[in-house]
Amino acid sequence: MPKRQDIKSILIIGAGPIMIGQGCEFDYSGTQACRALKEEGYRTILINSNPATIMTDKNIADATYLEPITPESVAMIIQKESPDALLPTVGGQTALDIAISLYKTGILKKFHVSLIGANIEAIQKAEDREKFKHSMDLVNIDTARGGFANSFINAMTIIEDIPFPVIIRPSFTLGGSGGSVAYNIEEFKDLVEKGLSSSPINEVLIEESLLGWKEYEMEVIRDSADNAIIICSIENIDPMGIHTGDSITVAPIQTLTDKEYQKMRNWSIKCLRQIGVDTGGSNVQFAVNPKNGRMIIIEMNPRVSRSSALASKATGFPIAKIAAKLSIGYTLDEIKNDITGKTLAAFEPSIDYVVTKIPRFDFEKFPTSNGILGVQMQSVGEVMAIGRTFRESLQKAFRSLEVGLIGFQAKKTEYRSLDLSKIRFATSFRLIKVKQALEEGYSIEEIYDQTKIDFWFLYQIQKIIQLEKELENENLESLIQLKRNGFSDKQIGKCWNKTEIEIRKQRIKNKIIPTYKVVDTCAAEFIAETPYCYSTYETENEVQPLSGKKIMILGGGPNRIGQGIEFDYCCVQAVFGFKEIGYKTIMVNCNPETVSTDFDIADRLYFEPLTYEDVMNIVDLEKPDGVLVQFGGQTPLNIAQLLKQSGVNIIGTDPDAIDLAENREKFGKILNQLNIPAPKWGTAFSVKEALNIAEDIRYPVLVRPSYVLGGRGMEIVYDDEGLKTYVAKAALVSGEHPILIDAFLEDAYEFDVDALCDGNDVFIAGIMQHIEEAGIHSGDSACVLPAYELSLNARKKIEDYTVMLAKSLNTIGLINIQFAIKNEIVFVIEVNPRASRTVPFVSKVIDIPLAKIAAKITIGNKIRDMNLVNNKQKGLIAVKKPVFPFDKFPKQNVFLSPEMKSTGEVIGFDSHLGSAYAKSESGAGKSLPISGNVFISVNDIDKIKIITLARDFIELGFNIIATKGTASLLNKNGINAESIFKVGEGRPNVVDGIKNGKIQLVINTPLGAQSRYDEYKIGWASIRYKITVITTISGAQAAVRGIRNIKSGSIEYRSLQEVFC
Repeated sequence: MPKRQDIKSILIIGAGPIMIGQGCEFDYSGTQACRALKEEGYRTILINSNPATIMTDKNIADATYLEPITPESVAMIIQKESPDALLPTVGGQTALDIAISLYKTGILKKFHVSLIGANIEAIQKAEDREKFKHSMDLVNIDTARGGFANSFINAMTIIEDIPFPVIIRPSFTLGGSGGSVAYNIEEFKDLVEKGLSSSPINEVLIEESLLGWKEYEMEVIRDSADNAIIICSIENIDPMGIHTGDSITVAPIQTLTDKEYQKMRNWSIKCLRQIGVDTGGSNVQFAVNPKNGRMIIIEMNPRVSRSSALASKATGFPIAKIAAKLSIGYTLDEIKNDITGKTLAAFEPSIDYVVTKIPRFDFEKFPTSNGILGVQMQSVGEVMAIGRTFRESLQKAFRSLEVGLIGFQAKKTEYRSLDLSKIRFATSFRLIKVKQALEEGYSIEEIYDQTKIDFWFLYQIQKIIQLEKELENENLESLIQLKRNGFSDKQIGKCWNKTEIEIRKQRIKNKIIPTYKVVDTCAAEFIAETPYCYSTYETENEVQPLSGKKIMILGGGPNRIGQGIEFDYCCVQAVFGFKEIGYKTIMVNCNPETVSTDFDIADRLYFEPLTYEDVMNIVDLEKPDGVLVQFGGQTPLNIAQLLKQSGVNIIGTDPDAIDLAENREKFGKILNQLNIPAPKWGTAFSVKEALNIAEDIRYPVLVRPSYVLGGRGMEIVYDDEGLKTYVAKAALVSGEHPILIDAFLEDAYEFDVDALCDGNDVFIAGIMQHIEEAGIHSGDSACVLPAYELSLNARKKIEDYTVMLAKSLNTIGLINIQFAIKNEIVFVIEVNPRASRTVPFVSKVIDIPLAKIAAKITIGNKIRDMNLVNNKQKGLIAVKKPVFPFDKFPKQNVFLSPEMKSTGEVIGFDSHLGSAYAKSESGAGKSLPISGNVFISVNDIDKIKIITLARDFIELGFNIIATKGTASLLNKNGINAESIFKVGEGRPNVVDGIKNGKIQLVINTPLGAQSRYDEYKIGWASIRYKITVITTISGAQAAVRGIRNIKSGSIEYRSLQEVFC
């Protein structure tokens, strides 16, 4: 049927900040949906609080609101924009929850907004586990035994007929939050209480344990004419009991019989019909008992999901785009397949290769975590690899992870004697332990008993081991077989006692080079018009080099803490920039969640590991005019020097300059020559050297390994014992590189600067001021643009130093510099002549696409010809606020440090600092209170400043609770303050106050080691009870302004188009 004519404008709700359980796959899906609806002539209105996304660029939607995704703010935007329809299915769980809230409060009815893509009844049937269970019973689809409880008494009744272990799943949560397994009644009591508190409707589903069952997923799409197709089938290698986001998965399904597959397929479609999903994509999850073949349905998501992104990239079928078009009335047989240009979307995708997804974990950031995987998701990113066989794709996926693996084999340092019983517990690298067990002579049956990993996968691993034995035979036939099974040049070189370069030369000499195949949705039945490629070692090459001028862009690989969606944003902007000036673009990446790996972004996409070998293979084929390495974070920089040495034309800032900025000794000489101050520093290769440097610098000191991203391994050390302990640990992080030791500027203000340089001219895009104290990683600190407390003299020095440093490093493109100011002295902390994580944030605020412009600069365009004027801010103030995953790691110290721990960020955007700050808090999931009690504990330096702030809170109607010293000061200055114990002083203390609901806001400015310990205790209690914590006077001042604006109703909601057009 034709598209709907009764709607003219559509509101799309984004997913908000990147967090565990809801990653950047929703930037990809939201971007696709916005573009698809605009293409059809609809006015698109977007609300999303995440500044790091392509989706929130001004040109993607017609009206873009960088606002908190809360019922209140969305309601205000609906009232202002009067959309005809709301699409809630491309913004993850966040968007669905908001849609339900708007429906229940009558907002949708009041403003005549219809839901498209999913109706309320379908959302509720799918999301409410009790309704879902009942719906499946009506159509004879089997579900797990169990029931729903709203109280502990209900829970005890349910388990009377279910043996332990039992699964506890809170309703309406994200990424399995609060999910757990209870093995006994004592655990059960505690976990039920936690589950009830995790659920927004205070409900848990208690089910029979499915531990050890096989887990599968089907990606299904349905239209309004009841046409339904399976887009992709996915099998989890790990059995039930591990969140699917944390499991290694394979597409298509490998171990079902055709009869079982058809049953699962039929149930998937029947499920969508029964739930009432009118149009769009859905994810349906199943479990199969390996003992008797019993199949049950676990759950379904009536929206684009994490697995939808994987399925879309695995098959080439643009699920989000098609779902958006179906939502406006089209049917599958009316939509063209963009990849083939000939077939229709009604054709079920068919693939003639195997796809493997492996999740990426950052447990080293959370050392109190035991690393055991369970029903609550813990991974921060993922990689995907494509091969002609499972063995080939598995090897490619492992070497894509960037965790020091060169393929599917353990690092030498990690190869220890194996305790077979321990592989019963799933961990991030259990499959490598499974391989080790087979190598040590354990039988497949013994390993299956411990892991319940299907026999087929265990036999495949055994085959890889058999192939490795051929490594002993150094001949061409062995080399060909190993390459066909995914072995890297490094793996082979290690066994043949040769370097990776020597193996590469041997391959090329003997014409053992990869061929490239196309992902075309139809197993090569039709020619693909938008080649999306992967490598293998066969005889036929389906890919010819692109003609004309072309640039290769190396992406950022898997998301992780310290390197996230911001770098993918920069890579996509680079594509746009190069295309504008007539260059074709080639994208290389292995991350299925991102916009950069969408089929129609670059002129050609290679879904390949970002290793020297794999990149050079593509360079050999395509022979690009240049390769861009500075936009993908640390990932491409790790191989930049090798690429340069191999004759690759690296455009933009030279890798030598990037290395120079990391080399303290060489960079220190530049700072001295330019007469630019920096904190006293030193480099140490031993404990003795470190102690001598610390004695000279004086404690506290900031210590870190060299050549790391995201502040990995950084700590503030207060004494000799702490330094000795650190040096012992840092050796594991840094390898051959030295440990860097800097004077820690306690009580300093920190600033970030993003700039462009073409070698001659420098354009300063923005100076951001951190709200948090010095010593917190810049990625974890809230920051304000423009700087809120910066003298003209200090600003001039920052600008001058930025120009001097950019030119001294011969920067061609982007540069980020971090400064600290103490006692009016401006110190340089760090210089990175590459893309930074703040580039998308600054670009949105000043309405200048910095990464796109930087890309043009890398191939010769000049700043003076671009008419760049930084006057577009229109009086706006923006606050960037990080989001943390501490709820996933309940034992973790929540004290922020120089090592980055945040997974994402939100923006608060307004004409007043207070309003912007309030929006950022709300966007991050913590709203500022408008009444109640404020707890205040400040260091001696801040005590005078707190007096005025405390009066402001009193005038706003708050009561003050303070620690003994602060309370005494306030009372003596005529401000009524109730005294409360610090942590460790006595009971009840401040933590008790938080737990008892007595405290609604915390202002705590720590200084020194002991106060930082107190902050940890206060911080964790505040996270558990969702209390906002402010750690600087500047932040408290912004909070006061924000609360005042909230109470007066003066917060504005304006789209980027209103502000800048």
